[in-house]
Amino acid sequence: MSQASQEFFLPGGRTGVLLIHGLTGTPNEMKRVARDLQRAGFSVQAVQLAGHCGTEADLLATGWRDWFASVEESAERLRQHVDHLFVGGLSMGSVLSMMYAIEHPDKVDGLALYGTTFFYDGWAIPATGRLAFLLPIFDRLGIGRKKMFMETHPFGIKNERIRRSISGSMLGGDSAAAGLPGNPWPSLAEFYRLSRYVQRRLHEVRVPCLAVHAKEDDVASLRNVALIEKRVSAPVETVVLDNSYHMVTVDQQRDVLAARSVAFFNRVVTASGARPAVVAA
Repeated sequence: MSQASQEFFLPGGRTGVLLIHGLTGTPNEMKRVARDLQRAGFSVQAVQLAGHCGTEADLLATGWRDWFASVEESAERLRQHVDHLFVGGLSMGSVLSMMYAIEHPDKVDGLALYGTTFFYDGWAIPATGRLAFLLPIFDRLGIGRKKMFMETHPFGIKNERIRRSISGSMLGGDSAAAGLPGNPWPSLAEFYRLSRYVQRRLHEVRVPCLAVHAKEDDVASLRNVALIEKRVSAPVETVVLDNSYHMVTVDQQRDVLAARSVAFFNRVVTASGARPAVVAA
């Protein structure tokens, strides 16, 4: 990998939260939420997915199984410090969270699913982007291996000041801070392979879920949340944000997201008979 690791750990109590960023993203997407969770008494680990925070070539050298291996490795490190483990993710990170619960049902207490993306079907996705589900076929045929879907306005962020800062870093080439400026076709093909795999097994998610999604999500519509509510075999608490776009962990209502996450984690831990995290004053 071309860049030094951006993964970070914030020590706290005996309940831990693993946070997973999205495709072509960076752990910085989770930093504000991670700090809020630490202040509320949780230990927090933010994973860096394989191939991310470097060059396009770094990303293309990996696939969805490599990304999931990063999640498993980071979760095991966090489990050494905690008694209860929650896994949360943004966009594709949410899908990887559900995969972790499917593959390791006895190791996770609950999931926080932020801006879940099974399909790129938000209002800002162009018609060509909505056909991205065909990319696994193109990839098998060797079509488009050097092509990329570029990120476009509003970059998943409604707050103009935050958008300028993040898009400036992204378009300026600082992938460690803000991720790559686009999604390579082969990596999107890998994403859709992951998405289909998890969709087929959603009924195997048997831990409580918190789903936080923007009503005006420009990347992934509320259809993605409806799929979770319909198929998982556990209670789903849904929070629809009315003043954010796709990047709910950095946008205008990130404080609401953090507060609802703290309350959800504490309720699940309390229901297990353990003591919840102590919320700092």
